[in-house]
Amino acid sequence: MSAMPQTGRRLRPVHSDQFAHIRRMFDNKLGATVAKILPGEFYATSEDEYISTTLGSCVSACLWHPASGIGGMNHFMLPDGGSQQPGAPAIGDANDAARYGSFAMEHLINAILATGLRREELVAKIVGGGHVLPISTDIGASNIAFVRAYLDNEGIAIVGENVGGNFGRQVRFHPLTGRAQVRPLAPTGQRSIVDEEVAYQRSLTQQPAAGDIELF
Repeated sequence: MSAMPQTGRRLRPVHSDQFAHIRRMFDNKLGATVAKILPGEFYATSEDEYISTTLGSCVSACLWHPASGIGGMNHFMLPDGGSQQPGAPAIGDANDAARYGSFAMEHLINAILATGLRREELVAKIVGGGHVLPISTDIGASNIAFVRAYLDNEGIAIVGENVGGNFGRQVRFHPLTGRAQVRPLAPTGQRSIVDEEVAYQRSLTQQPAAGDIELF
């Protein structure tokens, strides 16, 4: 079932070809398709489907247009360029962290705007940014500060957030309704996401420039 635009304009569907690499599976409980995104990926849709991911210190921005239900989600970690301090990212910084964060945000926004929507019509929820990595630098805090500053700079209002703490999260986002479901990771899942993020952070530096569900 497609999201039905209620904008008074004729909107185009999201170009699904660009997401052929994303794993999508039908969930019998939900009665809907779920697109699973991994670190460094993003997904946008104009269909009645869900997007899910697992986060530690990484952050996901859930963006959507309330009237049409068109939206999407990304999953990014800012590489530690050495100069970025937690809580003080700059939008124009020419370091790996700002470049990668901007890349993740702008690609998701552009995929949504290609339907004919305008940037200022979007709203956001942000998830993740836990202090879970075994290092003194709080990468999660940097990620949270970055995405807040980026969205403010773009004029996109944050209408909900589930961020920080010292635990990982599973998140499932439904752009059609704007609902996000967040479940804290159990200790076994926490260890797994830490290992995954350590490996992911290492790969980024080598490249060129089970709790209760919370609804919000």
